[in-house]
Amino acid sequence: MSLVMKNLCKHFDSADMPTLENINLEIQDGEFVSIVGRSGCGKSTLLNMVAGLDAPTSGEILLNGQPVTGPGADRTVMFQEHGLYPWLNVMDNVKFGMKLNGVPKKEQEARAEQYLRMVNLWEYRDYPIHQISGGMRQRTALARALTMDSQILLMDEPFSALDKQTSNRLREELQTIWMETHKTVFFITHSVEESVFLSDRVVVLSPELRGIKDIVDIPLERPRHVDVPGFVDLRHRILEEVKGEETL
Repeated sequence: MSLVMKNLCKHFDSADMPTLENINLEIQDGEFVSIVGRSGCGKSTLLNMVAGLDAPTSGEILLNGQPVTGPGADRTVMFQEHGLYPWLNVMDNVKFGMKLNGVPKKEQEARAEQYLRMVNLWEYRDYPIHQISGGMRQRTALARALTMDSQILLMDEPFSALDKQTSNRLREELQTIWMETHKTVFFITHSVEESVFLSDRVVVLSPELRGIKDIVDIPLERPRHVDVPGFVDLRHRILEEVKGEETL
């Protein structure tokens, strides 16, 4: 599996200049790639085009050689807002997408149990959504996304609305899940530390260039820890590339 972006450009009618132009990037099967950059550099715009939620002005996006022309079951999106249904419990929220896609009931149960255990929510499977914390809701959303068994998981700042302690715990859990599943992940984040912690490669977008400024390989062994010298060096290098975004 490969996701390929060729000469991708996005120019909104309301803007004088393109938001993104000349984006060329290839993501291989099982790769975890993060996109970082200052606010307004086009991170979410790029993800929305890969998701098929927005069309590029020019260029093309190919998944396994096939053009992306709209949303599809081969891509699952997890946004900052969990998007759970408050009238359903944890288990039923996790199974909801599978029901819509016609997954057999026995398979729904098996996948839901597998990923609820993976995100440490199996004991909470019958809880109403309003009775669990924000972090647990994001875990539920992550389990739901994983059960869709899509070729690529698109994650748009999924932990940014959470407190620091909770987001740190969730990224550790996501690292463990990725090490077990090797799911292909396209991850948008404001946090350079988070990108180094999770990724095989980090793509730095620049609002001045309206495109890719640098692609940084992260050759650190997993599981990773933020206080080792190699981690600190890579974090500092990428921070310098981004040029001091205040929220990083």
